[in-house]
Amino acid sequence: MDIKLTAQKRESGEKLNKDVVPAVLYGKGLNNEHLKINRVEFEKVFKLAGESNLINLDFGDGVIPVVVKDTQTDVLKGFFTHIDFYQVNMKEVIKAEIPLHFIGEAKAVKELGGVLIKDMDSVEVECLPGDLVDHIDVDISVLNDYADAIRLEDLKIPNGLTILSQTNDMVAAVREPRVEVEEEVVETAEEGEKKEGEKGDTAGEGAKEEEKK
Repeated sequence: MDIKLTAQKRESGEKLNKDVVPAVLYGKGLNNEHLKINRVEFEKVFKLAGESNLINLDFGDGVIPVVVKDTQTDVLKGFFTHIDFYQVNMKEVIKAEIPLHFIGEAKAVKELGGVLIKDMDSVEVECLPGDLVDHIDVDISVLNDYADAIRLEDLKIPNGLTILSQTNDMVAAVREPRVEVEEEVVETAEEGEKKEGEKGDTAGEGAKEEEKK
């Protein structure tokens, strides 16, 4: 996937309008570059690249490969307020968080009424920049009953990627639904017994009144 993004250099203390996002570019052995990027253009690129795909960044000194290392957003309005780009060396191994995409349908959910539990939504990997992928699929159709589970060692990891977590870490499983109906039945029975007791007390009081007469 060839993802391109254009940026301009930013002067120290330069005031930016609402359509521009400030950014910084850094890398091993490099001086930081202060940049500015069109907000709409970055939003489109970030939807494609996320933090696990290479971006070919052009800021006037030639096109260089980068990844989005960090972003800051406005808490109330949700738009980006700052971006960190990391320039990668295509020959050096990097670490990245790869999103997990859950596909398929679990029999334990569809037929048994269980609840799908996802223990993680991304996984940290180590690889050369050129081996980065935008996601790793997790096929939940193998979850046929409550005893089944998917662990990292069960995933099909693309060539060139090394998982940094324990391979037996849980990824997904199906939990039995809570039996709320039985609890309601028990409560109803208890309420019935209480009402019967109240009726008995009322009858006893009536009998006492008759004796007095």
